[in-house]
Amino acid sequence: MISLKKWNDLAGWTVLAVSFITYVLTMERTASFWDCGEFIACAFKLQVPHPPGAPLFLLIGRLFALLALGDVMRVAYWVNMVSVLSSAFTIFFLFKTISLIAWKLVGKKPEDGTTADVLLVTGAAVVGALAYAWSDSFWFSAVEAEVYGLSSFFTAIVIWAVFKWEAIEDPAAGNRWLILTAYLVGLSIGVHLLNLVTIPALALVYYFKKYPKPGFLGASIAFLSGLLILGIINAGIIPGLPELAGKFEIFFVNSLGLPYNTGIAFFTVLFLGGLVWGIWYSHRTHRALLNTGLLSLAFILIGYASYALVLVRSGYNTPINENNPSDVLRFVYYLKREQYESRPLLYGPSFVSRPVSQKRGAPVYAKKDGKYVLIDYKPVYEYEPGSKMLLPRMHSSNPGHPQLYQQMTGLAEGQKPTMRQNLSYLFSHQLGHMYWRYFLWNFVGRESDREGAGILMPWQTSQSFPKSIGHNRGHNNFLMLPFLLGIAGIIYMYYHRRKDLLVLGFLFVLTGVALVIYLNSPPSEPRERDYIYVGSFYIFCMWIGLGVMAAAKFLEKVIQKPALRAGVAGLACFSVPAIMVARGWDNHDRTDRYHSVDFARNLLNSCAPNAILFTGGDNDTFPLWYVQEVEGFRTDVRVCVQTFLGADWYIEQLKRKINRSDALPLSLDSGNYQLGKNEYLPFYEIPSVKGGINLKEYLELIRQDNKAIQVPLTSGDMTSILPSATLFLPVDTRAVRNMNIVKTELTPYLSDSMSWKIGETDLLKGDLVMLDIIASNNWKRPVYFSSTMGSSHNLGLQEYLQLEGYAYRLLPVRVAGASDGYVNSDIMYDNMMNKMHWRETSNPEVYYDDTYRGSPVITARLSFLRLAQQLIAENRIDKARKVVDKAMAVMPDDSIPYDQISAGFIGALFDVGENEKALDSARAMAIRSDENLSWIREKDNGRSRDVNTDLFILQSIVRECRRAKQEKEADRFEAIFKKHLVAFNIYGG
Repeated sequence: MISLKKWNDLAGWTVLAVSFITYVLTMERTASFWDCGEFIACAFKLQVPHPPGAPLFLLIGRLFALLALGDVMRVAYWVNMVSVLSSAFTIFFLFKTISLIAWKLVGKKPEDGTTADVLLVTGAAVVGALAYAWSDSFWFSAVEAEVYGLSSFFTAIVIWAVFKWEAIEDPAAGNRWLILTAYLVGLSIGVHLLNLVTIPALALVYYFKKYPKPGFLGASIAFLSGLLILGIINAGIIPGLPELAGKFEIFFVNSLGLPYNTGIAFFTVLFLGGLVWGIWYSHRTHRALLNTGLLSLAFILIGYASYALVLVRSGYNTPINENNPSDVLRFVYYLKREQYESRPLLYGPSFVSRPVSQKRGAPVYAKKDGKYVLIDYKPVYEYEPGSKMLLPRMHSSNPGHPQLYQQMTGLAEGQKPTMRQNLSYLFSHQLGHMYWRYFLWNFVGRESDREGAGILMPWQTSQSFPKSIGHNRGHNNFLMLPFLLGIAGIIYMYYHRRKDLLVLGFLFVLTGVALVIYLNSPPSEPRERDYIYVGSFYIFCMWIGLGVMAAAKFLEKVIQKPALRAGVAGLACFSVPAIMVARGWDNHDRTDRYHSVDFARNLLNSCAPNAILFTGGDNDTFPLWYVQEVEGFRTDVRVCVQTFLGADWYIEQLKRKINRSDALPLSLDSGNYQLGKNEYLPFYEIPSVKGGINLKEYLELIRQDNKAIQVPLTSGDMTSILPSATLFLPVDTRAVRNMNIVKTELTPYLSDSMSWKIGETDLLKGDLVMLDIIASNNWKRPVYFSSTMGSSHNLGLQEYLQLEGYAYRLLPVRVAGASDGYVNSDIMYDNMMNKMHWRETSNPEVYYDDTYRGSPVITARLSFLRLAQQLIAENRIDKARKVVDKAMAVMPDDSIPYDQISAGFIGALFDVGENEKALDSARAMAIRSDENLSWIREKDNGRSRDVNTDLFILQSIVRECRRAKQEKEADRFEAIFKKHLVAFNIYGG
């Protein structure tokens, strides 16, 4: 017969199996958007991803990738399985942790528990664990190749290990558990640093066990000691040890004249020798606490040693090698994430602060001729007196951010925020919008999957919203049940185990609110950041589980039999995770979703062979890396990431052959591009070249550091400038004609020089690199700009850009007035109709969230629309009809709802004679927009919702109907349009 304790164990394994099956069934079968493509590519070939890296995740991912058995199309599936399996075990250890805490609340050891006790403890653990398994944010990360699933696993196992240690009475055995915990913390560093924030709260568990009669002072000291340990690991060990090794290295090489790596070897032997001696000495002198501490440090370092992967693989110059951390100095730069903008925490400038001077900070060295040569100093900016403030929350001066701060707080332009406005932003945006909104998404309800979506309260039914929100798959109403059960668990703990409540409370705050304050988020982010705070949601799910015990307590007077009472409480509370999985399944099911990869294939297939492709941010680039590095697709195309182009390490990579792409031509040498050189070239017009400057001659002047184009900076250093707003580039027209790259109809526009206005703007190093590639290439390789980058990143070359699909090709042919390039209908028709991939985009059963409905879908529809419009302009109606039909077929309204780009197809449908289709589409879009705008005005009180998109759709429909002489329909749609213009005070007529 199975013992009572075995029933609890069996329930734990069942919970593991249920969560694992959930994640396997809903897992993405390929590389998702955002970082997943990068991580899968880096795991497959053990490459170096964005800092600070995740070497342990990559090593495990590499092992799982081997299970693809050589089938590169299955690699993503198996690397995704790392998150699936680690997330399932996260749920398992959450079950075990809730069980440990629940037994403490029962007041018995597991072996002494009755049937009622086991039912109660098991019910609490099952409900809490499954609530987390099916919570919105955690489920999202559990089914894709991101680090957060594995990071959550380490958080879960560390918390469980500490509570397990607390239950062990034998000091020797307990110390072994502490050392295991330290090793797990060390391993977690190789995944994500979020795990470290649990340390201060877990120090309280140590204090409460060692001191049976705790006091406020002792608890405070314990917590501060935990903060100190966190600081030692985060600053002293992770970057601190390599940084100290770097100082030894510079001294040994520069001062003693020894070979590279001698100082590192000496430091390593010295440090490890001292650590080994300390362990031996503490053991010999029976100093148990010191011995345990030193062994814990040793095991943290063993776990941290996974970072050796970064140094080793970077030394091999892998195709993806971000920051090139191949030596100890670059490794420190990589660990400290110095390529990213720093954010002030306790004291610093606000967004209106202006630097008045620049001082030299820490020196920057580079390897050269057997020495470490000083090449630059990190800048330290001095701000005007009185411009800094305590706890600066509104700090970002990035484009668009000052305007958002002003909009949120009512600040006038140039006005310095007061502390009241500063705190208002903290509580309303950073804590309210960027944390509590996410928290309530998970435990109360979520309005939709749209970016910026609000929470959904129990009394808000689907009928309270327009169909675009009420029928959205992310529209999940949990009736506040998870939240209420969690509050019940908190109250129950308050009356029965306040010490443990304090520990969990600190864990909740440290992984939630404290992270918000530490991260100091700007007013806008590229995407929702709820996945960062899953640690605090993990703790709240413990309280949800313990809410079962509160429910059983509430039923004491109604149900007398303890076992029956525990069973009823458990079954009743199981409705909480049940409603979470029932409501959440459809918007977490990623089966048959492939368009992230197909989008990358379509972008690459828009390019001619051996192309150079400039791309923008993460979703432009990471899917491309995946299809090239893993699936081996179009490796002839060299992807140049615009955000990296200004980095010296990336420029060096461009000068190497990667896969089937030859090295890129660059006229400037490494000295011109090294860190600190030509980072910023201010516009300073020189009259003699006001009419324009030859780009090749300009680059040669920069290469020579010619004083003719240099001005002094406030620091006293000289910098090259942009001396003219106009650039021109000589063109060998005969060579270009022989290449057959210009369409016959456009050859009259081919001239011996191309001239364009780059603008009276400053150049960044990345812009300079792009210009260098264009000038040095001499049209030998096709040069493309991704259409997702936006016109602000094409250096003013719009009139020379030919649209061929998802990308614009740069040609020495100017079409005047082509503010968004011009279309080559022959090439683009072949690309869009024959070379593009559209797996499952027409399937209404497949879920496409806001990320997919954004740039990928807009890019596809806009490309189809521009091609159709060009064919119509050329009077090639049959081909235009095929293009429009294809566009509507691959992305129909029932699978991916029509958007503002789709409104343009109404005119195209009229033009190709498809009047009924045009009117049907117009009616569908007009009804939806009318419903959206009416709801915003009448029921949502117009609160900060975007009305422009729906108004634009209505306006477009009216315009196209008028143009097609559909006057009756146009009048009807115009009445709707004007009704909303008046309602929103946009139109007064």
